[in-house]
Amino acid sequence: MKLVAAAKVRRAQEAVINGRPFAETLVEVLYSINEQCQLEDVEVPLTAIRPVKKVALVAITGDRGLCGGFNNAVLKKVENRIEELKNLGLDYTVISVGKKGNAYFGRRPSVNVDRFIGREYFPNSKEAQVIADDVFSLFVSEEIDKVELIYTKFVSLIKSDPVIHSLLPLSAKGEACDVKGISIDASEDEFFRLTTREGKLTVERDHAIRLRRSIFSPNYQFEQHPAQILDALMPLYLNSQILRALQESYASELAARMNAMSNATDNAVELKKNLSIAYNRERQAKITGEILEIIAGAEALK
Repeated sequence: MKLVAAAKVRRAQEAVINGRPFAETLVEVLYSINEQCQLEDVEVPLTAIRPVKKVALVAITGDRGLCGGFNNAVLKKVENRIEELKNLGLDYTVISVGKKGNAYFGRRPSVNVDRFIGREYFPNSKEAQVIADDVFSLFVSEEIDKVELIYTKFVSLIKSDPVIHSLLPLSAKGEACDVKGISIDASEDEFFRLTTREGKLTVERDHAIRLRRSIFSPNYQFEQHPAQILDALMPLYLNSQILRALQESYASELAARMNAMSNATDNAVELKKNLSIAYNRERQAKITGEILEIIAGAEALK
């Protein structure tokens, strides 16, 4: 199982690394167009910022076990976020993705689950679109006011972290507030940038993006209305961000399984060694005892 996971994780890792630049650049482009829409006082449904009363949590887990604490870490993150929302007096709903999450929430009727969604063998845009369609319908119908992705971010083959990622609305300020104007974003919310600092991967929040973003000049004129461009790009944004989360989660799961099976192999080798030593000691003691009995019998015959 370690070898199988190691063979698969390379492909998954390449998909994660190759998909990050497109997803991040698309977000920056959307920010610039969204700012232009705000200057012209144009509203786009998926960028509408309204007081938050209900939050949708898209929880992405794996389909299989034997991967250490991978699934438990995500589920614990979801439970903690639910408690935070309850303490803020906000309603929530969970969109569960993955067999492990589906089984976990299926055994807990107290958790409000909107939909259970299965996982594909390898993440693809078709699978991401199913989730995006559900999120889109809930947000546009105003059944929910904020969408958060909870998944495991792939950092390296030996490290992965469960994170919370704000998906909707696409806010220029990067924060969502409740009816009292209090920010409800999680303290560890990843909003939207993965970068490097001192040779290590790190996440920067939205204000860091806005300081360095200069994709469009204010003097540019759009051939189509910015709202039309934004409407056309938002479905692509949803699909790309969800697909990225699925890819990150899948790569993290394979890396966790590879490490778990490696640890299991090492533990089995160590156990075999200890049992062999114990067996040899008992065998030697028995042989020594038999030799002593023979010697004692020979002495008695003399």
